[in-house]
Amino acid sequence: MIPYRLLIFVPTYNENRNVERLCAELRALPLDADILFIDDGSPDGTGATLDRLARQYRRVSVIHREGKLGIGSAHRAGIAYAYDKGYDLLITLDADFSHSPADLPRLLAAHDDGVDVVVASRYLAPDSLPGWSPHRLFLTRLGHLLTRVLLRMPYDASGALRLYDLRRVPRELFELVTAHAYAFFFESLFVLCRNGARIREVPIVLPARVYGSSKLTAREGVRSGHFLVKLFFAQLTNPGRFRRARPIDTLRPELAESQGWDEYWSEKRTALGAVYDLVATVYRRVVRHNLRRYAERSFAAGARLLHAGCGSGQVDAGLHERFRVTAVDVSERALRLYARNNPRASRIEQASIFDLPFEAGAFDGVYNLGVLEHFHLHEIREILGEFHRVLRPRGRLVVFWPHRRGSSVLFLHALRRLIRLVSGAEPKFHPDEISLLGSRAEAATLLRDTGFVLREYSFGLRDLFVQCVIVAERAEQRPTAAVGLVSARTTTA
Repeated sequence: MIPYRLLIFVPTYNENRNVERLCAELRALPLDADILFIDDGSPDGTGATLDRLARQYRRVSVIHREGKLGIGSAHRAGIAYAYDKGYDLLITLDADFSHSPADLPRLLAAHDDGVDVVVASRYLAPDSLPGWSPHRLFLTRLGHLLTRVLLRMPYDASGALRLYDLRRVPRELFELVTAHAYAFFFESLFVLCRNGARIREVPIVLPARVYGSSKLTAREGVRSGHFLVKLFFAQLTNPGRFRRARPIDTLRPELAESQGWDEYWSEKRTALGAVYDLVATVYRRVVRHNLRRYAERSFAAGARLLHAGCGSGQVDAGLHERFRVTAVDVSERALRLYARNNPRASRIEQASIFDLPFEAGAFDGVYNLGVLEHFHLHEIREILGEFHRVLRPRGRLVVFWPHRRGSSVLFLHALRRLIRLVSGAEPKFHPDEISLLGSRAEAATLLRDTGFVLREYSFGLRDLFVQCVIVAERAEQRPTAAVGLVSARTTTA
């Protein structure tokens, strides 16, 4: 007895001349399988033929959709159906006989306990694309080259003939796929790769269509190429978008987010926001290196650390191997990105940094990057007071705080002026920075007033002159009254 339930899925649009023969050949295979067709309202009578086949054969099913919704959308629907019905394995293929039904047993033979996905490849065997038109050959080979170069995937990423082991591939991974058309194929394989799916290829020969015309038009090829480029930039600026998120430990819906951070962390960004994201990505790479350097100097291995105001957490990569990191942010959207970027975080909670839900002395260290500048001075004192409370005696605080004359401040100020001059619009890249740091003396005074001793202050080339890096130690006693005032400048940039 075969120890799995197998579904064969075929999307159709204007395939009336192929589906009856295809169904017969699939049923003749030595496979214990059900067959699902999803038809996108074909005007050539495909749907009626499929209805007749479904009435004739118990293990053949058909789903009708209204209108041509896209081949990627059909695959997403077929995959969802397979999960909903409890199938273990899913094989997908085209309806036009460019995929030979005889290759399906070969996909099953290539599948074993060490494989999650089997991909049929047109590029492993010579002369594997007989009869293809020059324009389709060009589009296919160009797509393969671009997926290898831009997405670093060595597989045939644009073909539909695949086997998925649904017992091992989490359903949530397919929910990260957004493409509705042909881009579904390389986006879905990219998501699977980024989440550690074990993929094996088998060589196939892919002849030209038996009947009808190809759905892959030049226009669709251009759209797929555009989507591929967008995917390339998205993996640079928002890598967590393609990863399966670990669960968030605590969400507190009653917390009101009033500074615009939910909008900032929204994945629906404008073209201007995309440019900002690219610049921020370059900077985050610098910050990530510096954060790890300061963390390893300031905290012992295994230390309990609190990342207060964690954002998307791209800079935390690598810290979880050495430290036990608890991450908090008031923005639920930010936390969901953090959960994708940091699946090994010890704990992730929605919380306000003004009222941290932890006992006194709970952490060996607290770190905070690019957060304090968004608050007024009296609010910063409250925040530092909370950090003091949750730190153990002599625990350390590491803060990355933009400098008043930092390179990013000057750059964004110039960019805003240019945009205002050209378009008259007032761009907003992020919530306002109302308290930029001006000097070591300001930092030392503020820290002293809130119960910390400044141990290190750095502003220089290592951080590209963007942020001051402050390392402070929790004093035994917190002052009962402020000793002095620190000026908080409001940026007009």
